[in-house]
Amino acid sequence: MKKNVETFIACDSEYDKSGIVLFGAPFDSTTSFRPGARFGSSAIRHESFGIETYSPYQDKDLIEKNVCDCGDLELSFGLPETALKDIEEQTRMILKDGKLPIMTGGEHLVSYGAVKAVHEKYPDLQIIQFDAHADLRDDYLGAKLSHACVMRRCYELVGDNRIHQFCIRSGEKDEFLFAREHTDMHKFGFDGLDEVCKELIKNNTPVYLTIDLDCLDPAVLCGTGTPEAGGVYFPELLDAILKVSRTNIVGADINELAPMLDISGASTAVACKILRELILSINK
Repeated sequence: MKKNVETFIACDSEYDKSGIVLFGAPFDSTTSFRPGARFGSSAIRHESFGIETYSPYQDKDLIEKNVCDCGDLELSFGLPETALKDIEEQTRMILKDGKLPIMTGGEHLVSYGAVKAVHEKYPDLQIIQFDAHADLRDDYLGAKLSHACVMRRCYELVGDNRIHQFCIRSGEKDEFLFAREHTDMHKFGFDGLDEVCKELIKNNTPVYLTIDLDCLDPAVLCGTGTPEAGGVYFPELLDAILKVSRTNIVGADINELAPMLDISGASTAVACKILRELILSINK
């Protein structure tokens, strides 16, 4: 008999032997509309057994990679500062051991904790963000730590023109005005991604990739807290992930799946497939 330890499909390698380490950040206490993203990481892990380990898109198989799934962190639901500190410490440990962290959320605020640790190791870090929302508010209802402010907090770490935003189609006017001066925003889709990746590859710039699943159209993934019409479709997102994978990715996350908001389970299945393709695309 073996103990019952559930991991993302085929991601059951020993930590010491793994080049990539998965962990979940089940936190959604600052969600501004529909909560439930705290259940996203465990749902992705559980439902991953509904997909194959093999990707016909990339002709690669998860069983050929050494990936360790460390499970979900135990986070304080009501204290974002404490939760972010725990995420930062987990990410820092993975980086210290020479491994690449991939985090599953959780609301988008969890990215800030991981980015802090990655930026500490890679001060010239740049961020690629796939998202429906700009997330550039300075505060949301007085809160500086909110999923509506996560990229503003990340901007304060990395500085001007080091955040490349794609698929953005929602936000306050002030956020779009801020982006004109301080970030590299590409509205509605992935136009401009080729040029961004070419420059990052040329300079071997360390890259953190953050994927808010609401970048997808609600017709593809409706199980998210703040769905926005006019999003991209799965083939477009997969193509974008494969392009970014050619850069020097040093950390990544997938966030904002709220599985109970899609009782069909289709949204979770899509998230599982995106995570599979992301893991397989990274050469680590």
